[in-house]
Amino acid sequence: MTETPYQRIGGEPAIRKLVTRFYELMDELPEAYATRKIHPEDLAPSGDKFVMFLSGWLGGPDQYVEKFGHPMLRRRHMPFPIGQQEHDEWLMCMRSAMAETVADDELRDQLYQAMLPIASHMMNRGEHAGGCNCNH
Repeated sequence: MTETPYQRIGGEPAIRKLVTRFYELMDELPEAYATRKIHPEDLAPSGDKFVMFLSGWLGGPDQYVEKFGHPMLRRRHMPFPIGQQEHDEWLMCMRSAMAETVADDELRDQLYQAMLPIASHMMNRGEHAGGCNCNH
């Protein structure tokens, strides 16, 4: 039986560590300012939702869907101005957080590659709104 990405990453404790580091970087790095400013001052609720989402997305318990229903990511992000800068900053924080918290190089690369089209799909400002064919 093949392990799910959820199992490979180390389950919820590892996902929580990744998400915590992701939001710490967003909070700390001046080059993540545009992305940080579209988030609430208190990142804890966002972090909890992100942990629940990633749990299901990675093949673990589908906590987000159980609590909130279908993620409808683009619709839920539509009220926030997400252009190329926010897209790039979000991915920078995620790539750095994964580099620090996900030991499995192959898994880290697979996850990042899977996140690229999702991050692009969240864009709702600029020439690539709704997705881009960018290579990062």
